[in-house]
Amino acid sequence: MSVKFGDRMMQARKEKGLSREELAEKIGTSGPIVGRYERGDMMPSVEIATNIAEALEVSLDFLVGKSSLLVKDANMLERLEDISKLPTAKQTELFNVMDAYLRDYKTSKAYRK
Repeated sequence: MSVKFGDRMMQARKEKGLSREELAEKIGTSGPIVGRYERGDMMPSVEIATNIAEALEVSLDFLVGKSSLLVKDANMLERLEDISKLPTAKQTELFNVMDAYLRDYKTSKAYRK
């Protein structure tokens, strides 16, 4: 688990264009500690892992390997959280609308090629 966390942390950090030292400053630690997290030599506490996710603008699920989606858009994450709080019937309704929109978009995109 630690290797996966470290790999994903490094991927997100590089995607964000941050050095280890810059990330360390954002989360209140040192560059060498960030390196140890990335190598899997050390695992951060839940609090530090949450700070890392926030600094890198990814979900904690992404960092721990529960999601393969690297979401960089904080607004998108906020919307997803809001959707998850809706009643199941409202979620289904919203997903049906989204599915129809995405299907139409993909179809129109395929015809434009």
